[in-house]
Amino acid sequence: MITVVLFVGTVFVLILGWKTSQLVRAPHDAPLRAVTLCLASAAASFGLALSPAAKVIRSVGGAGAPRLVQNAFAFCMVFWLMCFYLYSATDPQRGRIRARWEALPLGLAILGTTLATIAASGHDAGGDYGSVDMRVSAIAVFYLLADLYLVYALMMALRWTLRHARASHRPLSVGLWLIASALGGIAAASAIRAALTLVRWRGGTAAPAVTKISGHLIAVAILLFLVGVGYPAVHARLSVMRLRRHRRSMYRRMHPLWSLLHEAYPQDALHRNRISPRGLLRWPRGVDRHYYRRAIECRDGLVRISPYLRQEELPGSSRSEPSADLLADRLCAALQAQAEGREAPYVAVAVAIPQEQGLDADVRQLVMLSDALDRRTSPTAQQEQRRKHHGSRRD
Repeated sequence: MITVVLFVGTVFVLILGWKTSQLVRAPHDAPLRAVTLCLASAAASFGLALSPAAKVIRSVGGAGAPRLVQNAFAFCMVFWLMCFYLYSATDPQRGRIRARWEALPLGLAILGTTLATIAASGHDAGGDYGSVDMRVSAIAVFYLLADLYLVYALMMALRWTLRHARASHRPLSVGLWLIASALGGIAAASAIRAALTLVRWRGGTAAPAVTKISGHLIAVAILLFLVGVGYPAVHARLSVMRLRRHRRSMYRRMHPLWSLLHEAYPQDALHRNRISPRGLLRWPRGVDRHYYRRAIECRDGLVRISPYLRQEELPGSSRSEPSADLLADRLCAALQAQAEGREAPYVAVAVAIPQEQGLDADVRQLVMLSDALDRRTSPTAQQEQRRKHHGSRRD
């Protein structure tokens, strides 16, 4: 049990910290503010229900105070969840007006539960839902008001969640369906508890198994809600990590081409920042900067050397290994001709142009040419060249 509480608390803190950092960067974003306040209210409701916090609140406000404070934050959680959809689905002005109207049931629920807690102060010994004496009318009214407001607010939020989930695409839709399942579970558990409250208020007894099922349903629903809120962000972060891992690999594979051109045209090197290539593993954002810079430097070098290439036979694209190997041979010969001081016989043109648009497509062409240069300068390739050279001499 302690492990589950720690896990849920950790997830709450991580997600709330992530949303708070986003809100600091965009303080006027009403939907983001509503989500952040929803998570903060949920975290407060969860944390204040734990035994250490409940003891402190009980010592200050009496036996029913922990129950009142926990439920008040739960009311705020579903209220801000409704506000998120109101702000997102309508224009800002209409969203604010509707949110003010929805604040009326929230205020009535908090006021009603507060008055019920005060009225029950002489008969309330504390305890959880299963052990409290529901024959005390004030306590029964407290739970009825709390559960009925939760059912109302959750069903309103569930309707908006389902609407957004049907209209969204992955990964957002997956997170919304998980949130919808969580809201439906909490609403169902609240409805069950409202019915059990009526039965116990009338002097009947409720099966302990039913009470336990409703409690477990709420616990599972809270976990689903947290997973649903965090899933799109985690999915996006994993996608970014995969992209940067791919770019790190492409950056390294461009090195043979880049080193050859950089040696010929050192003046084309772009401004160096403080992040060294070794910092790519420590600073993920440095991957993109080095990746862009290396691709641009390679392109500049190819344009500079292109007047020395035989352009009437120049491959338009190096998508296959043979064409890349041919272009690599001609590139090395062109660099040698330039180093010997020969005059360029042609004009500058683009080399190894991809058929697709975009920097990544361009980098794929550069990488294929760089791989061809790497094969050309590898020990195996050099041995093959020496073997052919010796064979031609014997002939």
